[in-house]
Amino acid sequence: MGRRTILLVSAFLVAALGTTLVFLYARKADDRALKDQQQVEVLVAKSDIAAGTTATAAAAAGAFELKTVARSSVVSTAVSSIDAVRDKVALSTIFTGQQVLSVQFGDPSASQVLPIPDGKIAVSIQLGDPARVAGFVEPGSNVAVFVTLTSQGSSLPQTRLLLPAALVIAVGPTSLTPANADGTGANKEALPRAILTLALDQRNAEKLVFASQQGQVFFGLRNDKSKVAPGPGITIGNLFS
Repeated sequence: MGRRTILLVSAFLVAALGTTLVFLYARKADDRALKDQQQVEVLVAKSDIAAGTTATAAAAAGAFELKTVARSSVVSTAVSSIDAVRDKVALSTIFTGQQVLSVQFGDPSASQVLPIPDGKIAVSIQLGDPARVAGFVEPGSNVAVFVTLTSQGSSLPQTRLLLPAALVIAVGPTSLTPANADGTGANKEALPRAILTLALDQRNAEKLVFASQQGQVFFGLRNDKSKVAPGPGITIGNLFS
């Protein structure tokens, strides 16, 4: 076999191997995408469930229903039946439309106690629908926290990442607030707002309190594949760069 033939055969084998590897990679990516879109069933609150209500009593009252959602939309601690929480009580109010999470239930003696992780404190903030991801943030959600404010020595507002990850441990009732702060003016639209409670260490709690008092806070809902990292932030000067 001549040298030219050997080179041609080698080139063909390399090309075939490359094609095979690309095909396998694409297939694996398709499999991951299909897995994320796979439909699964989760329990959802059909009506508000008051704190202290047992899962069994809520089920008997018809407060749960099974819904089919994409796997990528399922909160990590969501349940598809009450078996694991049957003898437990709701630790705080579970609102209509929320996915039912195992962390929302605990021992009857803890029904009035927030599930605060060791070493953390609970801090609450009131946000409107857009700032709380249109109501998709639930107890057990992991969120990134952003703030827009005017920094010292600058007249331009800046938006930056404040906290890359924070655990939501409770979501309070939704209220309607006039669009205008004093309730007057041409715009009479009422905007939904809700109280969200995070579990934070002292330093991050101080950051959240300061940011909420001095600027505008927004949450971003995270999943296990989200990529969030501190950066220089955005101002009008680099918005379009």
